[in-house]
Amino acid sequence: MIDPTTGESMRNTLSQQTASSRRWRIAGLLGLGVLVNYFDRVNLSVSHAALTQSFGVSDFTFGLLLGAYNWTYALCQLPIGVVLDRLGVRLVGRISTLIWSIASFAAGASPNLASLFGARFLLGVGEAPTFPANAKAIGAWFPEHERSFATSLFDSAAKLGSAIGVPAIGILLLHIGWRLSFAATGVISLLYFVLFSAVYREPREDPKITEAELRLISPHAPEAAHSGRPPFTLVELLSRRRVLGFAIGFGSYNYVFYLLLTWLPSYLSESLHIDLMHSFLFTGVPWIVATCTDLLIGGILVDVLVRRGWNSNRVRMTVLVAGTTFGLGIVGAGWAHSPSHAIAWITISIAGLSAAAPVGWSIPSLIAPPGSVGRVGGILNFSNQLSGIAAPVITGLLVYKLHSFTAAFAVAGAYLVIGICAYLFMLRNVYPMPLDV
Repeated sequence: MIDPTTGESMRNTLSQQTASSRRWRIAGLLGLGVLVNYFDRVNLSVSHAALTQSFGVSDFTFGLLLGAYNWTYALCQLPIGVVLDRLGVRLVGRISTLIWSIASFAAGASPNLASLFGARFLLGVGEAPTFPANAKAIGAWFPEHERSFATSLFDSAAKLGSAIGVPAIGILLLHIGWRLSFAATGVISLLYFVLFSAVYREPREDPKITEAELRLISPHAPEAAHSGRPPFTLVELLSRRRVLGFAIGFGSYNYVFYLLLTWLPSYLSESLHIDLMHSFLFTGVPWIVATCTDLLIGGILVDVLVRRGWNSNRVRMTVLVAGTTFGLGIVGAGWAHSPSHAIAWITISIAGLSAAAPVGWSIPSLIAPPGSVGRVGGILNFSNQLSGIAAPVITGLLVYKLHSFTAAFAVAGAYLVIGICAYLFMLRNVYPMPLDV
């Protein structure tokens, strides 16, 4: 039961939110960026057959090509957290968006397999700041009780990008070829670069933000507080059990995410013998459901429960652990013998993981010490991208050796069990970390 004073305070806050909404424009901009980002990522996964014809790649080589992007993406994560904390989201975002636009054009123009690998390495460099920067931006622009939904707006765009990107780019590829489909995503990325450069500002630098909205944001912004202590170093943060537990747990989510992002069209066509066009269309179904659970459960439901006075730590940890547990549905897909059963298991898996994802991406701004949100986000995404590297390569190797996806899906399930244990016994809660080391 919430007392009348608290209820009145909540009504005043809701009134402020209705009157001033500059921050939601920023959340929409970040979501659009991730959507474009994922068009660039999935265009390779739908080009499997075309690249086999052009360059004669095997399943194992294609797995290496799928993971190439993640190598440079991962290597940039730890330094990019430091760069973000020093230079800010706006400058880093502009540079990175321009680089990833160039990478898409370079991929379409690749004369051989080596240059295509080079283009994917460059794409990883360009897109590396995206999620740590978005997590930092949400922490700066939103009070705590709105962060889950604000985070879900950009995180769900990753699922929506896969839902509409795979069939859209697949159809485009069938009509104009893989080279022009890469060029098309390059044009879209370049347009987003122009938009981001024109719109994004830090809250106090935005000329159109109201004083009421600034007052709503500022008291809750984790980096607004001045503790007198310099920002934590990467070594100090990596020595914290909670940071490591968080990174391991979220890494297990990203393993399954990248397995499905990169191999789902091939799984449907090779294992279940669905023709290429229908495999593109079937691929969209789990990602559409995932987009909905990301927004409705990981975003809206979490924020509603927190605003109504539920224990915010318990709400977030429950969604994080329960969603990751649903991810174990990936194991069931390994034993499915019909498209409908396979899609059902995959949908259960990615829908559960997607409900947990926005909670995960809101955690850096909740637990990080002042001045260290970018670093915690970088550590988190470094772990994610190690998983992003491993998933397509391990899957490609197992499929190449065993001619089946069953073992590949079982490996993903085992990693999820490790991730769940890391959340329960290492992360434990999402309260701010104490400043003493």
